[in-house]
Amino acid sequence: MNTTEHTSPNPSLVKAWISAFRPRTLPLALSCIGMGGFIAAANGAFDGTIVALCVLTTLFLQILSNLANDYGDSRHGADSVHREGPMRAVQAGHIKAEHMKKGMAVFSLLSLVSGLLLLWVSFGTEGLLLFLVFLALGLASIWAAINYTAGDKPYGYAGLGDIFVFIFFGLVGVLGTYYLQVQELEASVVLPALVCGFFSTAVLNVNNIRDIHSDLLAGKQSIPVRIGPKPARVYHLCLLAGGVLSAILYVLLNYKSIWQWLFLLALPLVIVNGVSVWKKQTSKELDPYLKQMALTTLVFVLLFGIGQVL
Repeated sequence: MNTTEHTSPNPSLVKAWISAFRPRTLPLALSCIGMGGFIAAANGAFDGTIVALCVLTTLFLQILSNLANDYGDSRHGADSVHREGPMRAVQAGHIKAEHMKKGMAVFSLLSLVSGLLLLWVSFGTEGLLLFLVFLALGLASIWAAINYTAGDKPYGYAGLGDIFVFIFFGLVGVLGTYYLQVQELEASVVLPALVCGFFSTAVLNVNNIRDIHSDLLAGKQSIPVRIGPKPARVYHLCLLAGGVLSAILYVLLNYKSIWQWLFLLALPLVIVNGVSVWKKQTSKELDPYLKQMALTTLVFVLLFGIGQVL
């Protein structure tokens, strides 16, 4: 157990809330929206206002998910004295549970308002059917953010978190951002969405490998708990390989210039993450690679996207 985490002095209320937002996870929100924006720009349909509203909405949803995770894991027992990762705000007593619920309500509302504004800018009053379809997706995103760990039957405790992360941070995030600008979909755009889906799921997997012991005690049936630590590391390598291969296949199918291979410069970061997660065993050793994978995803997307636009 990382005892230094548990004996740190109480932070100020502002610092406690910022910590509860878990800033190191936010690059994932920027990554999936950025990917959709870059691919739209490569197709001559970039809309800065839509992308900015997509970023804002996704950031609100990510923070909502993090607050719900803080509240839910404390409520259901995953955040306990047995947890070896950084102590969460509710667990540590820095933020009261009822205040965390109010924070969740605030960010649910912010997500909804930002999402409605995004859809109004994208479709106006003419695309009512598409407005309703994307509204349904937005409401599903809010539901997924809250019910990952904070619901009465949290799907994260049933080992379904990977599927939802793959869908919402991959397919929905990238394809949704792309479609709102281009107003149509090409089959090959699924491949950049898979890049974000695989890498975002890899971030979650690092988190779940780190917390495998406390999750097991709490009855949280994450993928690493279900299959064991070594198979979970094999699974991690498969996720990383899936992301890289999806990017390679997209370039091969849409090749225009050598600049499209720019993303290969990020490959050493992916390899470092894979090797480190494979070798590191303790929670303290694994914890930095959660942030490293989130930042690697962002760097990979930036290089990939720039390469498509050049």
